[in-house]
Amino acid sequence: MLKRPPRDTRLDLLRGWLQLQIFASHAHGSLIGAWGISAAWGLSDSSEQFLFLSGFALGSVFVLKEHRSGWRAALLDLLGRVGRLYRTHLIVVCGFAALVMATEMACRWPGEAAALGWSWLLQEPWFALPGAATLLYQPAFMGILPIFILSMLTLPVLVHLMERIGPFALLPSLALYAAVQLWGWRLPGLGGTEVEFNPLAWQVLFALGAWFGREALLRGRAIGPHPALLAAAALVLLAGLWVRLVEHGLIAGPPLDLQALMGKQDLALPRVLHALALAYAVVALVPPREMMLQGWLAQALAAAGRNSLNVFCLGLFFSYAVASLFRAFPHAAHWLDLPLVGGGALLLMGIAWMSERRRRQAGAAAR
Repeated sequence: MLKRPPRDTRLDLLRGWLQLQIFASHAHGSLIGAWGISAAWGLSDSSEQFLFLSGFALGSVFVLKEHRSGWRAALLDLLGRVGRLYRTHLIVVCGFAALVMATEMACRWPGEAAALGWSWLLQEPWFALPGAATLLYQPAFMGILPIFILSMLTLPVLVHLMERIGPFALLPSLALYAAVQLWGWRLPGLGGTEVEFNPLAWQVLFALGAWFGREALLRGRAIGPHPALLAAAALVLLAGLWVRLVEHGLIAGPPLDLQALMGKQDLALPRVLHALALAYAVVALVPPREMMLQGWLAQALAAAGRNSLNVFCLGLFFSYAVASLFRAFPHAAHWLDLPLVGGGALLLMGIAWMSERRRRQAGAAAR
């Protein structure tokens, strides 16, 4: 009988940090979001790490549930998670549409909703809402949760294949990714929008994460530190830094095809390699251990990681509000950057921390 491993505090802290970076990067016009996050100095960003970690966590949870209660119980548990995420996505779509439309009217920015891809909803809501339900109508910022939903739906088949044929279970996922890179396979967007994260490509990160999550559960650790692998990861990360330095004009270098190196919609191969190299470097250099979180800030950051979905959704609304303030007061944008982005990050962590504290208090009172 498999035992549930102790919660890895490193993952909570990492996911919290990734959420803050996503919030800052979505606050367009922020210098912190442009220069103060890891994506500014490498080929990948927080999105790749989050999808990989999602596969890692859900892969281990599914296998554990299956070993304890059977495949059907594991499937029902997963479908419950998918259903909750799907409902959250639809709520976010409706809420964000209302925010964008209200901002357009309040700030007198004609065409704001149309520029962000909401024209179809304004003109034909009876078609746009079912389109959003298919996950293929994706105005600005609405393409992130669908890739998680679609990837999660592949997990039962993926785990079944892993149990039958081991690492060869990854071959269909790798073949689908290769088809995207070679022939440009992708799903059609609806309502004049594009599918922001091509699920035919991005699923490969989720599948790899699920494989490593299953291995970590069954064997205690999916992969360990190795000098050759660390050297290869370091080379990939240094190459990503060099590309960014050339792009920013900080060092001299040849003209670069940034779309081939960092194309996000179809997940360019260098992005995948950079994301995996970064993940491996963190795992290899920061060994698992029990960590006592001292101080409010560390506890709040870990709470943001444990409540990453709620933090992400709130962060979308906060980031758009911050970006709107930058546009409304362009001459004060530099002065507003730290108070708004830094304050927004603290607010997101504080909300997550207070929410957990109230749940604990309610649980203690119920007992």
